[in-house]
This record gives sequence, C-alpha cells and structure tokens, in this order.
Amino acid sequence: MALERFDYIIIGAGSAGCVLANRLSTDSAVKVLLLEAGGKDNSILVKMPAGAGALIPDKGPHNWGFWTEPEPHLDGRKLWWPRGKGWGGSSSINGMVYIRGHARDYDQWRQMGLEGWGYGDVLPYFKRSEHLEGGGDAYHGQDGPLHVSTGATPNPIFQGFVDAGVQAGHPLTPDFNGLRQEGFGHYQLTIKDGRRWSASTAYLHPALGRPNLKVESDARTTRLLMEGGRVTGVEFVQKGKTRQVHADAEVILSAGAVQSPHILQLSGIGDPDALTAVGLPVHHDLKGVGANLQDHLDMTLSWDTPGVRTAWSHNKGLNRLATGLNYMLLGQGPGRQNFLESGAFLKSRPDLDRPDLQLHCVAAVMSNHGKDAVERDGFTIHVCQLRPESRGRVAPRSADPFDDPAIFAGYLATEEDRRALRAGVAIARNVAGQKALSAIHVGESLPGPSVSSGEEIDAWIRRGAETIYHPVGTCRMGAADDPWAVVDSSLKVRGLRGLRVVDASVMPTLVGGNTNAPTIMVAEKAADMILGRASPPSLDVPVFGAADAR
Repeated sequence: MALERFDYIIIGAGSAGCVLANRLSTDSAVKVLLLEAGGKDNSILVKMPAGAGALIPDKGPHNWGFWTEPEPHLDGRKLWWPRGKGWGGSSSINGMVYIRGHARDYDQWRQMGLEGWGYGDVLPYFKRSEHLEGGGDAYHGQDGPLHVSTGATPNPIFQGFVDAGVQAGHPLTPDFNGLRQEGFGHYQLTIKDGRRWSASTAYLHPALGRPNLKVESDARTTRLLMEGGRVTGVEFVQKGKTRQVHADAEVILSAGAVQSPHILQLSGIGDPDALTAVGLPVHHDLKGVGANLQDHLDMTLSWDTPGVRTAWSHNKGLNRLATGLNYMLLGQGPGRQNFLESGAFLKSRPDLDRPDLQLHCVAAVMSNHGKDAVERDGFTIHVCQLRPESRGRVAPRSADPFDDPAIFAGYLATEEDRRALRAGVAIARNVAGQKALSAIHVGESLPGPSVSSGEEIDAWIRRGAETIYHPVGTCRMGAADDPWAVVDSSLKVRGLRGLRVVDASVMPTLVGGNTNAPTIMVAEKAADMILGRASPPSLDVPVFGAADAR
C-alpha cells in the first residue's frame, strides 16, 4: 500500500512546530503534515492566563509531566519536569513571559563558529514574529502574529518589587528586550486582551484553513523511517493504529529538548553505547544526541502579605468558581492575570559581562511548582541561575517508544553554579527588605530567618531547588569541527539527508532568560532556510554590555 506523501513532515505542534506549519504552508505548492502526540488547545485552562497554575503541577492532557532521575547534588531527589503536550506545546502551559535573552548570548553563538546566529542576525526574526502592543521600534516588531503586552495589574506587589530593586541600588529597566537587560522592571507577556497568546494561537490557528496543511493530533511518533543515509518518513501511532507517512523533501523534528533526542534515539540515531544498552539498533553514530542538556535551576523565597490579595484569595473556596465564571462569561477578573508581571536581571558578581541571575516576582506563595497548597496571601521571588556550567543528558530508558526517556539534569555539579544561586538568595532577601516591599509584607515565610549561614542556605537549596522549565541543548548546533554537534548551523542533522531539528534542543548554550521567544525565533529563521529564502539584513542596534562582542 502506497504511503501518504507530503513535502514536509513536522513532528511536534509546540512553539517551533506551529511556526513551521504556518510559514512552510504559505507556499501553496508545498504539502505539509504536522504530527502532534497531544490534542487541541481548547481547554479554558489553556486560554485563561491564570490557568497556568493548574496546568504546570499536574500530568494530564496538556502536560507530559516528566520526572528526572535522582539528582546527586540535590539530595538524590527526582525533580518534576512539566513539558507542554498538545497544540502550542509548552507555550500553552507556560508563564507567558516574553524574554529573548541577552544580545551577548547570540553573539557567543556566532563566536562558536555559528555564522548567521549573532544578535544582529536573529533580531530581524524576533521582530518578524512580534506584535508589540503600543507599536514597534528598533528592537520590537509590530506586524507579527505573536502578541506581546505589558502587565497592567494594579496589584501593589509588582510595582513594589520594582521600586524595592531601585531602592537596593539596582538599575530601572523599562524594556528587558531592548537597550539594556540588567535591572528591575515589568515583564512583557504573551497575553492579548486577557487571553494567553500561545504559538498555536499565533501561528497554527490562522493556517488551519489552508488545503495544503494537514494536522494529525493524538499521533505519537515512534520512529523515523530511513533508507540508506536519508530520512524518508515517520512512523506514528494514532488511536492504537500504527501508520507511516512519507516526506519527499524533509522531516523536521520539533518535539522539544526532551523528546527530539529521544525520537532520534528510538530511530537508532545517537550514541551507540546508549542505544545498545537498551536494545536499540544503531543506524547512525551521533554521540551528541541527548548530551549537553542545560536547564535553569530555580530557588524560591516567599513573604506573607495578609493585607494584599494575591492568587490564594482569588482562588479559595467559592472565589475560584467566581473567578472562572467571570472570565468565561465576561472575560474579566483575575483570570486575565498570570500573577507574574515584574522581574529582574542581575549579576551575582560585578566582573561578569552580563547578568547571570533572573528574578521572577509572583503574586502567590509558591511551593513545589504549586503542587503543595499554601493557604495564605503572599508573594514569591524566584531566583534563577541563568548560565549554569553543569550539564546533563537525555537517554532512552528502554526500546519501548512509549516509555519516558531518562532525564539526568546534572544540576549544581560545579561550585560556580552553587555560588551564583547562593548570591541570588542574598540579593532577593535584600530587595525584600527595602521599604517598598517591607511596607507590604509581614516577614519571610520560606525558608524563614532560621536559614541564614552559607551552609544552611546550601542545604536548603539542595532540599528545595527546582527547574523553571527551560531545558535546551540536547541536539546542539555546532561548527564543522565540533564533535558533539548534532546539527549544523542550518539545523540539518549531521551525516543524514532529509532531516532537521528545529526547537530549543539545537541551542548550544542557554540564553539568559525564558526560552519560549528564542524557540519561536529559531523556527522563524529555520523556515527561511528550509524554503531557500535569503535572511533579512543583519541589524546593528546598540545594546548595553554587548557592543564589545560585535
């Protein structure tokens, strides 16, 4: 029986896959198939910004809900790893913070031999994707599909956090994605008119009416099909039935930093030792697959605010029902909020060339990703180390494609990583002690003043640090002489024809911030490369702290 044929098959309808499905199908002569293991994004919890608090803690139709292996430097704990499942991927469950990272991050990629990936090269793609409310400028776009707004909730915690940062001697930054990242300010958010503006909302839904785009949901990819040195198609399981489809041009793997390497491994592409250890065949020796895993580790501190209503007050008892009904019927109320509207980018020591810490201020007392109910009003400061030296890996657990892969995150393996987080905790406490915040809270509740010495802070971090959901690097992009590179600068898999990887897994190093906007940028740039279109001219704009690199 002849296989159904397409020009391009995209695996994964996450942030990158949605972009590619839209951009590739603009050519009516091109036939595109998008495969997604999950379902559609029509849940009210996905559409309502406040719904993130319910989606992140639980495994379910919108969340793969992975666990790491025991982490040796975190008291042997297994850590919860939420990853988006279904249309929009993680952009349908994330905190909706729009951050690109520091300009120096991309200039570093270029200096690693990745031509075309410097800040000036990727800025046009950020701008192409963006529709900034209020209008674009040298740093921002105004005609793109991804709506970006600035938080406007009148909760005093968010402005108090920014004011406290300035009182502590840090800069005020009006735009983390503009001239200067370092400092305190209000986040830009992928929210439009009180609705989550995910990659599926921005890119996939507008393209669904195109006759040359087909979307298969609940379609779990089990392996890539190969003939000789070429990837020719995909095998997937849908409603218990195994199906195969053929790609005349390319298969594009956009399943994310956990599942893109896993699908390669299940297909016999990867480190021979890791494959043979679980009984998988070796079709293509590529030792970098699954290696180079990087993620942002995060520590939380909380303060009680009995006089200020936060997420708990809006969701306790019948208030939860009222919040939901107000949002569904009128589009109003606290359901429009992500409860995360201000933050900061700071240096843990003054000699650094760019911030290595990110703070998120959340109008809620957070514990264990929200899994643990905390019944009081308050705010949480997340302290995230942006550029970890530690590395991990993703490996196949078995030859069964329905087994979750083994995730060895490798957190806090170096003293520098431990030092930076320790310094971040001290900075957060100092900010919370400033007048603008001390006038709001009644004291630190987590971990509390009893945790004060360096040894006590280190022990507390080992007991409580968690991911802040930014894994990258497991199919790293690299120059020709990089033995661990999985893809080249055009995102083609080394040594194979007809296969690219386009998602956060190709990032060689973590960027300094949330990873959703950079993933969308990678896909925008990849679409041009796949279709053979010239890149837009590089943009030369001033960026504080990055001019020396360019």
